[in-house]
Amino acid sequence: MTALLLTAFLAAAPADAAGADAGSPPVNVLFVLTDDHRNDHLGCAGHPVLKTPHIDALAARGVRFENAFVTTSICAASRATILTGHYEISHGFTFGKPPLSKELIRDSYPAVLKRAGYRTGFAGKFGVNTADKQAPAEMFDVYKPINRSPYFHKQPDGSLRHTTDLIGDAAEQFIASTPADQPFCLSLSFNAGHAEDGDLRDHYPYPETEAELYRDEKLPPIGPAPAGAFNALPKVLQESMNRDRWQWRWHSRSQRERNTRDYYRLLSAADRNVGRAVAALEQAGRLENTLVIVTGDNGYYMGSRGLAGKWSHFEESLRVPLVIAGPGVSTSIDVRAGQASMGRVESAVALNVDLPATMLDACGQSVPADYQGRSLVPLLKGETAADWRTDFLAEHRMNNARIPKWQGVRGERWVYANYYEQTPPVECLYDLEADPLQLKNLATDPAFAEDLATMRARSAELGRMWTSGRDER
Repeated sequence: MTALLLTAFLAAAPADAAGADAGSPPVNVLFVLTDDHRNDHLGCAGHPVLKTPHIDALAARGVRFENAFVTTSICAASRATILTGHYEISHGFTFGKPPLSKELIRDSYPAVLKRAGYRTGFAGKFGVNTADKQAPAEMFDVYKPINRSPYFHKQPDGSLRHTTDLIGDAAEQFIASTPADQPFCLSLSFNAGHAEDGDLRDHYPYPETEAELYRDEKLPPIGPAPAGAFNALPKVLQESMNRDRWQWRWHSRSQRERNTRDYYRLLSAADRNVGRAVAALEQAGRLENTLVIVTGDNGYYMGSRGLAGKWSHFEESLRVPLVIAGPGVSTSIDVRAGQASMGRVESAVALNVDLPATMLDACGQSVPADYQGRSLVPLLKGETAADWRTDFLAEHRMNNARIPKWQGVRGERWVYANYYEQTPPVECLYDLEADPLQLKNLATDPAFAEDLATMRARSAELGRMWTSGRDER
């Protein structure tokens, strides 16, 4: 982002703006979703190599949530959760499962905003099946699915264009074509940084514009788990698809060198196109009243613990980036002095299930009663919520013999997971205070039997709660 544009962006909204106040212009939304993007893989999160200057600029005049999680760590279920405001146990969708119901689509955040007069747009990886084939039209005025496999799409003139740049093109076109007096919600859903699973040679095809990035940088060590952490895993994970894909991508030094650099390039390409969308907002005079949200659909192991992919209960899999900037966001920038900063870092737990409620609330719309997340708007304003969650249900229910199903709880101190289809079930219990890297499973230690029973009961309680449709607002 140029210095001039960054200066304009920093001054775009007062630090203590109240959001959709009476008499204020309607709040617009730019929602950006990346793929397979771990929480620590941002420049503003302190990554020593990866360059994400445009997302960093958002964080500098907004809020970065350092404890953002998904409730199901796989793209299909997570994207369905973001769309509907329901946990997987409630919406029921993942790969191989029945499509989302008409009722869930009717109450999805884009459908609600479209009925309220917003111009709604979508570009990129949708990743969700719907029972009604007319569902995209119910949700979006402009719907442009843009998928990988391959990442490069042939254009009418015979040239090839990367999906990441096609999504940026669509963002510019949507913003430029939206009437100046009509509020909008634009959802951009990047395929980056998902690997091409069917290509075992070129796993992370990147645009030519990023070809010179990271060519000579020294890569950080695999982590955060230390070498040898694989040996501490339960056997069900040692023999899962997490290990299969580790063999494909991360087991040798040459594999890791190439795939890490290429993965970084994909994420930097997504960041560059976030910058294109922000620049289009500024050019259209819409930046001041647009809430920009950037997050990921799930975490990513990248070789940590000797694993690849996501799907399971460790922090690398569940944690995602979340940066929010725009009207109604209290930040630490002194706009009058023209001073930028790294922005505000929020420690409260934010979930993917919170995002649709947040968008609707920020836009002044009623949140559907059956949503199971909480609006983050109070946190965006800098308010302290005394009754904010201290734990949440986490789960993975896809039918795949190589990806074991589980349900559990991630709390402030304890993490519990039950791989319930194993014989006998495999339970995991970790004490984040004593063991923040989750290296010692305490589930079989008699000294922690009471803690195990408490977390087992809490998992069952949350499972019942979200199956019954209760909310926590």
